[in-house]
Amino acid sequence: MQLQSQQSLPVGQAQAWEALNDISLLEKAVPGCEGLRPMGENRYEVLVVAAIGPVKAKFKGTLQIENLQPPQSYTLRFEGQGGPAGHGKGTADIRLEAVSPRETMLHYTAHATVGGKIAQVGSRLVDMAAQKMAGDFFERFNEALKARYGVLAEAAPAAAPAGLLARLVAWLKGLFGGGASR
Repeated sequence: MQLQSQQSLPVGQAQAWEALNDISLLEKAVPGCEGLRPMGENRYEVLVVAAIGPVKAKFKGTLQIENLQPPQSYTLRFEGQGGPAGHGKGTADIRLEAVSPRETMLHYTAHATVGGKIAQVGSRLVDMAAQKMAGDFFERFNEALKARYGVLAEAAPAAAPAGLLARLVAWLKGLFGGGASR
């Protein structure tokens, strides 16, 4: 699986870097995160509950931050075990680009592999679940940035494709027992 995208952050590059390295903020922003604990320099134990189609599990794993280039980039290396549900591992390259004093573009490319029951639900469903988690993360992360740095909320532009994708994901969750209504 590969995810590649970018996200506009409503703060300057230094503030974005600070927030991306604030463990308590990240713990609140990561969907399903039940714990993010230091295990050494730039190494963390992670506990996340995730559902992909009919497969729901609590994943315990590690997160390692590498190739630190403050305040521009770093690489995340992760792996986790979800018991009978399966396992996953991969990397994510994060790069911050200053757009203006009050806007930073975060670019990311993530590569991951999964095994076990998760792999059996199909790559499309896994990809859609990963995209949804990324979208949820950035929504929460941007809200935390606005609250922390006093950024005024701006009118959100109309985004029909995102709305369509959200409805499709909600329908699939309902279909596969994810808790959403059909």
